[in-house]
Amino acid sequence: MKLATWNINSLSVRLPQVLDWLAANPVDALGLQELKLVDEKFPYDALKDAGYHAAVFGQKTYNGVAILSRTPVTDVVRNIPQHTDDQSRVIAGTLDTPDGPLRLVNCYFVNGQAPGTEKFAYKMRWLEALHRWLQEELKVHPRLVLLGDFNVAPEDRDSFDPVGLKDTIHHTVEERQHFQALLQLGLTDAYRMFEQPEKSYSWWDYRMLGFQKNRGLRIDHILVSEALRGAVTACQIDRQPRKNPQPSDHAPVVVTLGG
Repeated sequence: MKLATWNINSLSVRLPQVLDWLAANPVDALGLQELKLVDEKFPYDALKDAGYHAAVFGQKTYNGVAILSRTPVTDVVRNIPQHTDDQSRVIAGTLDTPDGPLRLVNCYFVNGQAPGTEKFAYKMRWLEALHRWLQEELKVHPRLVLLGDFNVAPEDRDSFDPVGLKDTIHHTVEERQHFQALLQLGLTDAYRMFEQPEKSYSWWDYRMLGFQKNRGLRIDHILVSEALRGAVTACQIDRQPRKNPQPSDHAPVVVTLGG
């Protein structure tokens, strides 16, 4: 079974790229972030023709998340329960698999802008709420995968310039502590379960030839619960779509469970 995450940075602009990628990489489920469209504008028919059901939580112009799945998505939750938020950042659902139900939580984490700002404070509150909720979700759904654009580079090796960017957004001690707190819930960073090339990133700035110079960050992650850890056989970043004309600034990340 293959699961993937991809911040598509406007589905209306990049739907052809998503369809092409799914045709070449027929994953069982794909979490999309930054749809930047409302539910009524979501291309349900095009994705159905490609073989995918969709659970969607859209928003005009900003944010928006979706789960695409070969099988229907059930028990869908939108945003973090008991946490008031007017931004569409979280969608969770259950997938039927040969090994039993799998809970997929797809998130577009808050960017946070810069330490000391109200947006950073919002990010801290959001991360605290996510942690509390996932703690409960894991009790109900031991087979759980958390994926998405985390907007956190967990370690220095996840940044092209860890010294120059020290204590800036994505690199702060507070953000990294929150990432570690998720791991302490019993989740594992699937990408780091395997030997990976140095300077492996999932996001590159459009400016200053960021991709061409590999000035990137690894901020797109797939975390698996303890019950699934033994099933993980591979995890890779697919850089190919970042080479497309008018690409998203993010690349897909794919995890393989089983053979």
